[in-house]
Amino acid sequence: MKNDSGCLSVHPGWRGEALTTAELKLRPPKALDVQALTETANDAEIARWTADLPHPYQTKDAEIFLAKALQANASGREISLIIERIADGALVGAISLSIEDGQGRISYWIGRDFWKRGYATQSIRRMTRLAFQALGLSVVTAQVMTANTASCRLLEKLGFSGSDTPSCGLSGRCKDVPITQFQLDRKAWDEQRGDQPLLLVTAAALIDADGRVLLAKRPEGKAMAGLWEFPGGKMHALEKPEAAILRELKEELGIDATQSCLAPLAFASHDYDSFHLLMPLFVLRQWQGTPQAHEGQTLAWVGKDRLNDHPMPPADIPLTALLREWM
Repeated sequence: MKNDSGCLSVHPGWRGEALTTAELKLRPPKALDVQALTETANDAEIARWTADLPHPYQTKDAEIFLAKALQANASGREISLIIERIADGALVGAISLSIEDGQGRISYWIGRDFWKRGYATQSIRRMTRLAFQALGLSVVTAQVMTANTASCRLLEKLGFSGSDTPSCGLSGRCKDVPITQFQLDRKAWDEQRGDQPLLLVTAAALIDADGRVLLAKRPEGKAMAGLWEFPGGKMHALEKPEAAILRELKEELGIDATQSCLAPLAFASHDYDSFHLLMPLFVLRQWQGTPQAHEGQTLAWVGKDRLNDHPMPPADIPLTALLREWM
């Protein structure tokens, strides 16, 4: 008997939802993006390495991109997304996946202010997962100007294999430029996924007498900088979650607590593409000492109705919703 309810009714594919990475949101473009898109894309150095990004990049070009992206997304033949930083909503760049005959081709660009931060790596990994896992494609390709050594190295690091060709076959400034054609097939991607490490992390929601929750903002220079999270950290080998969170609270905040005060609430299991995170969340209402930032983080006591005002890593977001209901 066919079941048309619940999770069993969900078919593989993309329904227009945003895709998240550790630090980014890949989402459909919107009219409000025009100004930021114009400012970010109007860079000769970005245009130099793309086949069809005009320079100067003007408002009308952003409007044309927006119209084409919305049309492409509706057609099902292409998925065209804006890359946005979760911490502050900054427009980082754009990425697309063209789909034909069971294969996909990724194109992307990143604003110069956001180079060397790992944003291209995160975006390509997430779009590749969409292609293979949700869309069921057999092969994903990408064309890169051979002289663009940074992008070539990036794709090689992500498991793509490359072969040089005289030209990309397109008109415009790319017409006679040597390119490298990169390819990643489903089998190779599956093998990479099999080697994905499991990261065990533990966290705690400290709740004070006024019903506020303590959040910590990750400092500059660390992964996911600018995002707010529950205090906690990685578990040591053979360390129990309860022992790990008590140790982390002492190291990060300088407070002491006992295991009997920890109330397990929920856990997060989240795929970050390069690793899978498993994180139990404990609730703590009693401790000794005053929480202090010992590792450069910013601390804030936040009422449960304001938790959504603080951008968090994707793995923490469902925990926040459960915590609000529990409180």
